Amino acid sequence: MVFVTERIPPLKARRLGVDTHQELTIYLRADSAVCKSEGFTALSRVLVRSENKYIIATLNIITGDITGDMILPGEIGFSESAWKRLELNDGDSIWTSHPAPVASISHIRAKVYGHTLKREQFNDIVNDIVAGRYADVHLAAFITACGNDNMNNREITYLTEAMVNSGSKISWDLPLVVDKHCVGGLPGNRTTPIIVSILAASGLTVPKTSSRAITSPAGTADTMETLTNVSLSLDEMKKVVCEQGGCLAWGGSVRLSPADDLLIKVERVLDIDSEGQLIASVLSKKIAAGATHVLIDMPVGPTAKVRSQAAADKLADSFRKVAKSLGLTIDIMFTDGRQPVGYGIGPALEARDITAVLQNSENAPIDLKERAIAVAGAMLEMVTDITKGEGCKRARQLIDSGKAWEKFKQICEAQGGLREPPIAPYRFELIAHQHGWLHSVDNRRLSKVAKLAGAPADLAAGVEIHVKLGDEIHPNTPLLTIHAESAGELNYAVEYLEAHSETVQICADKEQLNESVTD
Repeated sequence: MVFVTERIPPLKARRLGVDTHQELTIYLRADSAVCKSEGFTALSRVLVRSENKYIIATLNIITGDITGDMILPGEIGFSESAWKRLELNDGDSIWTSHPAPVASISHIRAKVYGHTLKREQFNDIVNDIVAGRYADVHLAAFITACGNDNMNNREITYLTEAMVNSGSKISWDLPLVVDKHCVGGLPGNRTTPIIVSILAASGLTVPKTSSRAITSPAGTADTMETLTNVSLSLDEMKKVVCEQGGCLAWGGSVRLSPADDLLIKVERVLDIDSEGQLIASVLSKKIAAGATHVLIDMPVGPTAKVRSQAAADKLADSFRKVAKSLGLTIDIMFTDGRQPVGYGIGPALEARDITAVLQNSENAPIDLKERAIAVAGAMLEMVTDITKGEGCKRARQLIDSGKAWEKFKQICEAQGGLREPPIAPYRFELIAHQHGWLHSVDNRRLSKVAKLAGAPADLAAGVEIHVKLGDEIHPNTPLLTIHAESAGELNYAVEYLEAHSETVQICADKEQLNESVTD
């Protein structure tokens, strides 16, 4: 679109190098003639136009002695996100004005007050999100309004449809395209790369796109980024899948359900992942990626995301009903969510667990291997003629024979090459001071420790776990190790862990172990 420019002298674009995350932000001097003529104030929403593009951005006002150093008279400053969205060069001409009111905000207001939204209203909201018309505060309002079970299944379906239609959609022209997703809340449960390798090695098509972490210390995309390139274009993704039968890509780079990635960044800050938006997020990505059959891994445990079987049944029922209305075949698998899976929590640490399992290393975490085999086996039985019980045997054979490892390497090479995960230079060991047995682990607090250590932004940061529920503990043996890329972040994590001794609990008498631990 080419804009007709007014006779008002344009401002000159200046790149300030300010990282405002996804928030599109502009900067004007307090004495700017534009501020005075348009009546702009701090945090105003402003329509910002170059010769060929436009955005709606949030205004920050520069005052005091630093004004002249940051922005000269007649200039307008840009955050990195705004600069890149407009594809600017220094000195480009820029025009500003008040934007038209964003009508869909009234739909969010209605939702805040408990009203049920229609398909058209969700379409309006999602289209405005993708077009960049919402500030982070509007996204936060939408996320909060839809939280706490405030959406019924029909609304979740409408939101899912809107998210699918807002971005790219892939058609593989195949009758069977498989995918899986774990609802999360279980640190270290990084089965996806293992499962994709097993299924692709068995001849199935698995175009796996994953999100980055929302409330966890690592998402599959974060973990895989320590091993290979995950930022694939749509054409690159298709090429990898056509050559290898599967991929392990970040969904945000191929614009599959782009509204989801914008919402996730705010959900991460709010530490909110509501059930309705969780379902819409998962299913929109699967449908957009062309999946026909999806298995949902749902860990259940007292400190997992899904804390009880009753809550799991309710969430599974919504998943099934929404998927059916959208023409997607799904199955739900309830799994043990009482403790972390594998040894590592955090991108690089989880990556090492993955490769250890695929390489049949003697030190590989058995629980991660068994979970991956169980899920992959269920998926094989879901979409092939394999009889019940044979799927796990087939999955195990593909790992033990090395075929899954070979397929994983081929996928990584096709995506840009396989590399070694980074190693954190700072560490702290939590040492046991008494004899006993590991009674319980708080998944949420352990995730908090890993995040305070720097994960997932610092790829090498996280927590390494040395014990499992029911293990006998001897004095002066390590229970866990915190990994960090800076001394400051290590100190934050250690302080939190020491202030929350209930994160890892040991009982002195083996008979005191809860039945659920020893099952």
